[in-house]
Amino acid sequence: MHPLQPIGARSRLLYGLLFFVIFFAGWGYATLGGFVSKTFLADPITMVQDGYDLLVNQGFLFDIGMTIWRVVGGFILSALVAVPLGILMGAYKPVEALLEPFVSFARYLPASAFVPLLILWAGIGETQKLLVIFIGAVFQIVLMVAVSVSNTRRDLVEAAYTLGAGDSGVVRRVLIPASAPDIAETLRLVLGWAWTYVIVAELIGASSGIGYMIINSQALLATGQIIFGIIVIGLIGLISDFAFKWLNRRLFAWRLA
Repeated sequence: MHPLQPIGARSRLLYGLLFFVIFFAGWGYATLGGFVSKTFLADPITMVQDGYDLLVNQGFLFDIGMTIWRVVGGFILSALVAVPLGILMGAYKPVEALLEPFVSFARYLPASAFVPLLILWAGIGETQKLLVIFIGAVFQIVLMVAVSVSNTRRDLVEAAYTLGAGDSGVVRRVLIPASAPDIAETLRLVLGWAWTYVIVAELIGASSGIGYMIINSQALLATGQIIFGIIVIGLIGLISDFAFKWLNRRLFAWRLA
């Protein structure tokens, strides 16, 4: 191994799979070997059995679908609001001066702290859960997009003005295309954070979803079901992350190849 030396796609896949093999082997050794009580940590075999029961007999597929819908819905709402605001903040310094102090303040507020208020304002339906994800993601996206846009190379902007572009033309033809790959990567990262917010929303006042199943399993000390739910979240997140990477490479092959 050498610093920053790239490796092939096959080697990357094998290394990634190797870590999972080591992880599950250590987990199995600790639980099946009797080093950890099954009351506190189910073994991999029990987890698989509990997961099968959840999927076949307890309608867990519906819970998975509801959680995915909430994540996607809340994330899209936050992106629709945050990306234009972030572009405006990055492009126009007066807008940045107006909004950045509040956005910087708000992004440190934990989304979970708003759950009691959102229940009062929107009840315990889907609106409340979408708003939790929206609040958790929107301020992060705004600031990260603003930074990406403001870091656009100045020589590109000056060249556009030299060629006769106006202010709106510079934004549309230079700033947005130049920062689009970074904006796409920002959305990919924040989508992962959205999964943490949806689980928080589902732990309180929910009647469906992966978080709802996890909190019910906690009351029953069903650690196998809890671990299965966590693994399902990780797998869905991994799939969505790879899908985002693939899409970004297709859209911005000149930058992310």
